Amino acid sequence: MDRMEEAAPPPLRVGLIGYGLAGSVFHAPLINATPGLTLDTVVTRHPERRAQVHAELGRDMRTLATTDELFARAESLDLVVVASPNRTHVDLARSALEAGLPVVVDKPLAGTAAEAQQLASLAAERGLMLSAFHNRRWDNDFRTVRALIADGALGDRVHRFESRYERWRPELKGGWRESADPAEIGGLLYDLGSHLVDQALTLFGPATAVYAETDVRRDGAQADDDAFIALTHADGVRSHLWMSAVAAQLGPRFRVLGNEAAYVKDGLDPQEAALREGARPTPGKRWGVEPEIAWGTIGDLDARRPVPTLDGAYPAYYEGIVTALREGAPPPVTAHEAVAVIRVLEAARTSALECRVVTTNLA
Repeated sequence: MDRMEEAAPPPLRVGLIGYGLAGSVFHAPLINATPGLTLDTVVTRHPERRAQVHAELGRDMRTLATTDELFARAESLDLVVVASPNRTHVDLARSALEAGLPVVVDKPLAGTAAEAQQLASLAAERGLMLSAFHNRRWDNDFRTVRALIADGALGDRVHRFESRYERWRPELKGGWRESADPAEIGGLLYDLGSHLVDQALTLFGPATAVYAETDVRRDGAQADDDAFIALTHADGVRSHLWMSAVAAQLGPRFRVLGNEAAYVKDGLDPQEAALREGARPTPGKRWGVEPEIAWGTIGDLDARRPVPTLDGAYPAYYEGIVTALREGAPPPVTAHEAVAVIRVLEAARTSALECRVVTTNLA
């Protein structure tokens, strides 16, 4: 084999749209940490965020003020990442696909399952990759739950899966995430609920019934800030999912009940906090490591033991994107999976509004 054959292919060039929380804390750092990817361009209309880009990513990083400018140079890119506010996801993903570019869209992929399915169909027609950034599949605690279930450590059946993303944020922050405008796709149901539902469907497959409760608890709030979803999966497992901004004391992150043992885990995966503080994944070094004091326990009333938490693995998402683009493998989160999440969220919203169990249009 000659040197040309041995040489690694040039990195895939990424255009990132948006440099708020999602773009600056999650996507840009993970893209830069992934072999085979290079962040080529960041689009943000805010001058202060363009200054932030240059301060954090280097003065030579190309910044643009509009997506029109980005798509005008589509031939110079290999991937577009949409990390802008939820209301823009569908239009920007469609524009990227129509420009001939594969797309990663921050969750949720769309506000409705119909819109998400239209994007999935367009991507399939164009032969382009479309993936949603459901990064919480690579949380350290979720990876541990998945491994315990796969190994039969809880028994040969799971009866109930309990999962929570709870916070204590009694004061409003403002912004589109707390807007009541349906176009903004705000509120916790679609924000944290996207992660919770995706994790449940990943573990136990499709839901056949959805029941939900949503509330607006804080003074002056407009969007749901406290919610509960109950799923019945096709295999009989029940998932109970809580999301809240008004939890003055937090429940366990996971409580998984099997026919032989239960697993209980408190606390949150450390990766987001590390990224916010400026830490970055480095190839060859451990990442997402949790101290022993934070490990969960497995067992029953008579005997319990600590379970070492697997390391968090957010870098695995973009590593999977590289494999999908280079080798034609399915992306780490498929468009079909992203559509399924939104179908459940739509059903949850209907259930909460109409005070009933929803059993149709979930597949």
